[in-house]
Amino acid sequence: MWKEAAAWMAGLGCACLALSEYEKKHFSVEAVTMGSDKLDQDRTLVFLSDLHNNEFGQDNCQLVEAVRGIKPDAVLCGGDMMVCKGTGDVGVPIKLISQLADRYPVYYGNGNHENRMTWERDVYGTLYEEYKSALRRMGVVYLEDETAALGTDVLISGIDLGKRYYRKALYQKMPSMGKEYLDRKLGRTDHVEGKDRFRILLAHSPLYFADYAAWGADLTLAGHFHGGTIRIPALGGVMTPQYQFFLPWCAGDFEQQGKRMVVSRGLGTHSINIRLNNRPQLVVVYLKKQRK
Repeated sequence: MWKEAAAWMAGLGCACLALSEYEKKHFSVEAVTMGSDKLDQDRTLVFLSDLHNNEFGQDNCQLVEAVRGIKPDAVLCGGDMMVCKGTGDVGVPIKLISQLADRYPVYYGNGNHENRMTWERDVYGTLYEEYKSALRRMGVVYLEDETAALGTDVLISGIDLGKRYYRKALYQKMPSMGKEYLDRKLGRTDHVEGKDRFRILLAHSPLYFADYAAWGADLTLAGHFHGGTIRIPALGGVMTPQYQFFLPWCAGDFEQQGKRMVVSRGLGTHSINIRLNNRPQLVVVYLKKQRK
């Protein structure tokens, strides 16, 4: 009996690994829609996050083709497009973004892997500056605690979250943030004169949605948790990279007091190189103008 059970378990393990390998190379395109009376016109945005040097076809040709089929008004990157572990390699995201920036406005916010290049300069030297400069030469709007306009009715902000906000929850208590932290980083939204524009915030970690909403983000785009690595129906993602288990905010579309947050499952993996019932995700955001 035990031999049969062992054989069955081994077969199940092999099947799961095979499915994981398939999923890692086959992304899904999924859309969300949000309306607002702050918008002057409808817009289509593509949101990419957590590529971690993954490739869908040579030079990410499949991903580029999917974006071109959507015909977005802009492409937004939510960080962790590379893997900064060891020496670091930024070649894959540079090739991908160069193809996208040639056709679309690209707005780029940092994740913890981009920031790690600045936190650990003894390892990465000037790699961060070289990467940022390469993207800016392509025309990418690189947002380091900064805000830029998309047309006359949309503002896009990118925040560099401090290292403490990426602690491993298994070992340390997660710190609180507060609206004041975003005020210091990005400026206060309640003191902006003139037209009330629709605000998009690129904030890599979704843990602080309440603070992002209180700051004034109409739509927060986040990632970081890779959908929870393994997703179980009715239970959601099993584990985040910060060792939180069955965290509701691993992926999905969330609302709080009229503010929205979309959390991407991401496009790649790194330390835990598994995806199960958790295909990589290219997010399409349809912004719709509403009457006041």
